[in-house]
Amino acid sequence: MSVWNYLDVLTPQLLLIVFALLMPALDYIFKDKRVISMMALAPLVAVAAALISWIFLDIWTPPESQISLIDLDIFAGLFMLVFVSVGIVVVLGSPEFIKNDKNQGEYYALILLAITGMTIVAESTDLIALFVGLEIAGISSFALSGFRKTEKRSAEAATKYFIVGGFSSALTLFAISLLYGVGGTTNIASIGSILTTSTAPWIIDSHPVVLLAAVMLMAGIGFKIAMVPFHMWAPDVYEGAPTPISGLLAAASKKMGFAAFFKIFLVAIIVTKTDWEEAVAVLAILTMIVGNLIAVSQTNIKRMLAYSSIAQAGYILIALPVATQYAVAGGIFHIITHAFMKSGAFMVVAAMGAVAVGEKLEDFKGLSKRSPFLAFSMTLFLLSLAGIPPLAGFSSKFVLFSSAVEASFIDGQGWMIWLAVAGVLNSALSLYYYARVIKNMYMEKGPSEKVRVPPMLGAAISVAVIMVVAIGIYPDAVVTACRHAGETFSGLVSGWP
Repeated sequence: MSVWNYLDVLTPQLLLIVFALLMPALDYIFKDKRVISMMALAPLVAVAAALISWIFLDIWTPPESQISLIDLDIFAGLFMLVFVSVGIVVVLGSPEFIKNDKNQGEYYALILLAITGMTIVAESTDLIALFVGLEIAGISSFALSGFRKTEKRSAEAATKYFIVGGFSSALTLFAISLLYGVGGTTNIASIGSILTTSTAPWIIDSHPVVLLAAVMLMAGIGFKIAMVPFHMWAPDVYEGAPTPISGLLAAASKKMGFAAFFKIFLVAIIVTKTDWEEAVAVLAILTMIVGNLIAVSQTNIKRMLAYSSIAQAGYILIALPVATQYAVAGGIFHIITHAFMKSGAFMVVAAMGAVAVGEKLEDFKGLSKRSPFLAFSMTLFLLSLAGIPPLAGFSSKFVLFSSAVEASFIDGQGWMIWLAVAGVLNSALSLYYYARVIKNMYMEKGPSEKVRVPPMLGAAISVAVIMVVAIGIYPDAVVTACRHAGETFSGLVSGWP
């Protein structure tokens, strides 16, 4: 067996890394910077096309992994598709926004490396590989947040993100060491099997240690998904980072945290679910409430979208305490739709910023007359985030919330109905601050000069609009794929619900 047989499952990552290494050289060679953005787009489109041909068209099958650290199953495939899709939107939306910046090659290289780390997390079957993926994505994201070194708020965002990221990495690594100490392995499925089936005295007595690891992981990974009370960094970082990068953090980086959350809590430590399910449920509801309530008072659109993103994380967290195949499918489905809704909304803000329009809510006044395309696109994204039919956000929230209702009919789990109730009430609350933006765009008078939308930013927004509408009208194919992803968990650990 050749070396390539071991590496072929890593083809997406190798492709992204090769192009990332080429970016600085291409930046030096080509004066037309649009060439660099096209070259950054190429590996992302190639990986996305391969994943779509496998997951939805069934015309290609990924190679079987010969490495025990990673595996490309349907769960990993869907998350990887989310990451590269968001990467495509962000790269399309970047050229106009960074046209006056130096080192554009390094900018695109960092985006490709960040997405490489996210895909490693999605594919990882081992805690060490998962941690390495988290760090690759994290370090690249820290640098991207502070890419505009001369801007005070960008430097502040990068510093805060770096400090919080380092702290969360330490907590995560400490939790991994505890799980290794208990199970004697870092393989995620093996830890789950050992904790579920072993009758050895030291395994039975290690229950408090596993719970301590769960608490450390809630904090460590909770920082990455901006779960309350570990969410304070998100608004400052999203506001200070370059707007396309804010979209990358909200739509892709946070989803990487959920991939890690699902793998560890629903496979490695699923046997302790009864000990942490109520705590996670409470945190999910608090995350929804805090995110939505604070979003109401925001006057900066990027901060409002940041708190909205925190609330959306609370919705996705419903999948963890419910922990059925249907709930996991609902969680993944909402991750997919949220990626397009949120990245599209940030690209609209980026389009405004590219032509020197501000980021405050009042800057959106009269936008429907200055740029009907931007106003219409933003309206679609906001209504979808609120869960208004027939857009994608409605379909994914319906699957996610109904999974909690379905689980509440099981004896002893009647309390889970409150997860669905909280989700519906918070969605109604979110409509207030989303509608305020729409009101400004369509009912308030603003400046009369037209807003010119740069072609590539227009393309990025169009991609997100098409996906939000298409998934909303025809969700069946995505729901079916998400159901298959949910089924992958049941085969990893015996006794999975």
